Amino acid sequence: MKKIIGLIFLLSILVGVYLNKTVIAKFIISNVVKMQTVSLEYANSYYVKYDFDYVQNVNDFDINNKQDLLNLYYTIINSGNETFDFYCPDSYDYCIEDVKELANNPTLLSTVNGYVHPYNSFDTVETIYDSLGRVNLVITKTYTDREIELLNEKVNEIVESEVKDTKDQRKIIKIIHDYIISHTKYDKERTDNNKINYLSNTAYGVLFQGYGICSGYADAMAIFLNYFDIPNYKISSENHVWNAVYLDGKWYHLDLTWDDPIVSTGEDIVDDTYFLITTEELRKQNDDQHHFDETVYTEFVK
Repeated sequence: MKKIIGLIFLLSILVGVYLNKTVIAKFIISNVVKMQTVSLEYANSYYVKYDFDYVQNVNDFDINNKQDLLNLYYTIINSGNETFDFYCPDSYDYCIEDVKELANNPTLLSTVNGYVHPYNSFDTVETIYDSLGRVNLVITKTYTDREIELLNEKVNEIVESEVKDTKDQRKIIKIIHDYIISHTKYDKERTDNNKINYLSNTAYGVLFQGYGICSGYADAMAIFLNYFDIPNYKISSENHVWNAVYLDGKWYHLDLTWDDPIVSTGEDIVDDTYFLITTEELRKQNDDQHHFDETVYTEFVK
């Protein structure tokens, strides 16, 4: 009889747990899992240590608002992680709504992508979330491990043959600027006719195949800037990308794409109109490609 009563009691507990599994799960997550501090346990060698006006690296992911969430995304992408889990805290009432908004805003994610090393940049970021507040990020990188290996070998080769013992950072940037332009053609077939013959949207297309579009030029330059530990990021307008460079206590614009003009004679020309220029100088060019969001890239309007 006691065994029967014990069995009935056990079954009643199991049934109760099953019927209230969602409530129990929420209780455990809210009172155990969410109380644990989530921190960055892994960052590869391409982690950018600089903080910018728009996004900053964080160590403990204590998120309470949209900016905290943006910084979290940036830090995870910047660290080179390909997957990461975190929970929205109960105190952040609109966390999941803000996660949804960020996940479905490709322009905003692309802006964040511009602040990381090209090797940690992404092709896609998949955000998976549930009703319990769990958020899972799955990141697909732009560059493969093999491409990174080859690019690093190429960068070392160029530095040894072109930069040599040059120490002045402005001179180094000019050497790399001229080298890339001299060895690259703008990929008009891709931009004008949507014919993808080269990986011209990446540094691989620029440094190995000799063809680039703005994102490829900017990535190639960014890799060298990071190699020499020169603070930088990629700045973008509605339909163009170029480099932002911090030098001698000031931010400058650097646009290799527009310094590699296409001329009717087919001649290779290395221009320097957009070489380390101020925002005032950029505006004087009065072109339609460099209208950037001054509420994002505030380093240039201080």
